[in-house]
Amino acid sequence: MTAGVGRTALLVAAARAVETHRPDALARDPFAAAFVRAAPDAADWPLHPDEVPGGASDPLWGRLGRYFGLRTRVLDDHLLASARAGVRQVVLLGAGLDSRAFRLHWPAGTVVHEIDSADVLAFKQSVLDATGAEPVAERRPCAADLRHDWTEALLGSGSGTGTGFDPAVPTAWLAEGLLLYLPAEAERRLIDDVDRLSAAGSTLAYEIKEVTAESSRVRGGPVYTTARERVGIDLPGLFAAGPRPDSAGVLAGRGWRVAVHRPYDFTALHGRGPLPEPDDALAANRWIFATADRS
Repeated sequence: MTAGVGRTALLVAAARAVETHRPDALARDPFAAAFVRAAPDAADWPLHPDEVPGGASDPLWGRLGRYFGLRTRVLDDHLLASARAGVRQVVLLGAGLDSRAFRLHWPAGTVVHEIDSADVLAFKQSVLDATGAEPVAERRPCAADLRHDWTEALLGSGSGTGTGFDPAVPTAWLAEGLLLYLPAEAERRLIDDVDRLSAAGSTLAYEIKEVTAESSRVRGGPVYTTARERVGIDLPGLFAAGPRPDSAGVLAGRGWRVAVHRPYDFTALHGRGPLPEPDDALAANRWIFATADRS
């Protein structure tokens, strides 16, 4: 959990912990701080707004942290809207330290499948056990490498036992902060697999960057620089290099209704959150929402 993409999961958890204690919190995650406290390398990371000296102007815990808070809220709302529409099967792709199975008000009968590496899921389980957390939905962890064939672990084909996933019923898929780190070919396979396993009425939300590579001015800007200097995370170095597939276009061509949003659309909607700035590390981020309307 303390290296590479696993370390970014701790960064997001710390941001959620800080967001939780804001008087105008966009989202609240009562488990986020426990994940960070359980990682010795993150012992000095802030977990409360009072521990962020620069407040909202701090590039890392103020601006990027608020971005993660906004993203959490928007994706919470997306999943709960899917549930209100009757979806009772949720798959978190690259679940990381996501606690939605525990903190959201799921309808009875909801099953949340969490896919991530065995190490991440084991760390997460140990922390949840220590807190005595009880899930609201039925939670089914699924250890798999999302860069390769993860569907066997979910479905139980071959020698696997699966997690009870049913491709015949609608699914709410979520890939929060995942595709940024996947090679292009892995993204293509993942989108193909999600499409193949999705009944009509399924939904998908994910995040991308709309540029192949950000400029040197953006990479050298305050958000990425403070992430490197303070918490040892080189975010641009973790992002997958090279041309990216047009996954939104692929989904639209296969009968999905697709909407592409800038994060700032939701800053305006909620009246709080990050705003554009020069050499903006968030300017290329896009949040994609899709619904399988095909019959």
